[in-house]
Amino acid sequence: MIFCSDTRIYTGITTDINRRWHEHSEGVTGAKFFRGRKPQAVIFLEPWENRSAASKREYQIKQLSRKAKMDLSRNHQKQTLSWLSIQAPGIVADYHMRSSGIS
Repeated sequence: MIFCSDTRIYTGITTDINRRWHEHSEGVTGAKFFRGRKPQAVIFLEPWENRSAASKREYQIKQLSRKAKMDLSRNHQKQTLSWLSIQAPGIVADYHMRSSGIS
């Protein structure tokens, strides 16, 4: 899940978090959702073995309320940061710099 400049939360799947983050940030090949808004921080990340399992989980998360999504993010913050520090260290810095504004 990505926290956005307009405080909305984007949920999606990817096989490469670094590539997808940059696509969303640059606005050229990212999701239409990011037209007019910018990604601010990865607030939840969950690795899955295959695309099918990831898509099912994405659907479950998209059904949650905003509060439930934020609770999920808070409850898994350490795991998200740990995974990002290995896979995408540049995004971790973004998370730390911007996460103080997330409520």
